[in-house]
Amino acid sequence: MIYKLAGKIIFALAFVFIFGAASEVSAQNINIGGEVGNGRLEKGKTAVVSIILDIPGDLHTNSNKPSKRELIPTRLRISGAGLKFGAINYPPGKVKTFSFSNTPLSVYEGRTILRVNVTVPPNFKGNVARIRAVVDYQSCTDEVCYPPRSGDVTLSASVR
Repeated sequence: MIYKLAGKIIFALAFVFIFGAASEVSAQNINIGGEVGNGRLEKGKTAVVSIILDIPGDLHTNSNKPSKRELIPTRLRISGAGLKFGAINYPPGKVKTFSFSNTPLSVYEGRTILRVNVTVPPNFKGNVARIRAVVDYQSCTDEVCYPPRSGDVTLSASVR
């Protein structure tokens, strides 16, 4: 009887721990989306890829140029077979002071858009381009920073 009760208690605690941890993990995530031009690309032409970070209201990430060397920057890695990418255009960070730092920090909050030019070579094979964007970031609240994470999105656009 005692063993059955102890087993139920352990199961209940494990359930709370696992699902409690899952809600904390989802709380530190940012939503990553994007768009390629108007959904169409042309061979021999350049278009803009916009990677959209929707950072929940209680979170921020360091900008791509953090105020302190030891802070983890937000970085974009972008790739696509047969495509050529230009330099990534990161928006300027918002300079804010937080209770945990005497130094103002450069951060991203809310909707943040990273842009990069993509060129489709004239000899591109196929009629669909797939672009993979991976964003490395560290989300923080005013009190705690979570472990660094990566999120990704794959975008598609027709090619003519």
